[in-house]
Amino acid sequence: MKILIADDHDLLRDTLVAFVEAAGGIETHTAPDLDSALALIEREAPFDLVLLDYNMPGMNGLNGLRQALAQKGAPHVALISGEASRAVAEAALDAGASGFVPKTLPAKSLVNAIRFMAAGEQYVPPEFMAGADEPADHPLARSLTAREMQVLQGLTEGKSNKEIARDLNLSEPTIKLHVRTLYRKIGVSNRTQAALIAREQGLF
Repeated sequence: MKILIADDHDLLRDTLVAFVEAAGGIETHTAPDLDSALALIEREAPFDLVLLDYNMPGMNGLNGLRQALAQKGAPHVALISGEASRAVAEAALDAGASGFVPKTLPAKSLVNAIRFMAAGEQYVPPEFMAGADEPADHPLARSLTAREMQVLQGLTEGKSNKEIARDLNLSEPTIKLHVRTLYRKIGVSNRTQAALIAREQGLF
């Protein structure tokens, strides 16, 4: 597996490389900014995964992500950040990112996430997407974010992920991510069980 880590903080970049290479089976390349990363992709392609720091020089928000995704040698591109919000993560997924990795992620989890995304899956830590929103009065609702409540309502109405995505103006992969997270939170394994619990609890 060959990956590219682009980050303007030398120490962090070197630390990430050390973690990843210690896991074995992963060849890493690095870049300090977006222009260098794009040049490296063109020169050394293909990469199984490209990790871009959201705040490094040249990124200009999600524009840098879109530029990297347009490169033929980088089929899987993800963001890594120490400060971006859940809204940014959602927007990145909607733009086609393979995932969003907080810099606080433990080393073992980081390596697992890299392997997961390089295999073509989307990754965002469930606990990151489950950040606290406005508290709700209902006990079950209190454990879910506002977005997860919207998705759960769609499930209760018998809608498909595609229909929920259209209603909420989000991508289908983002909806799938929310569905998996709310399954875990309410202790179910499928949409029928989720809908039954929501109805039994009088949520909708």
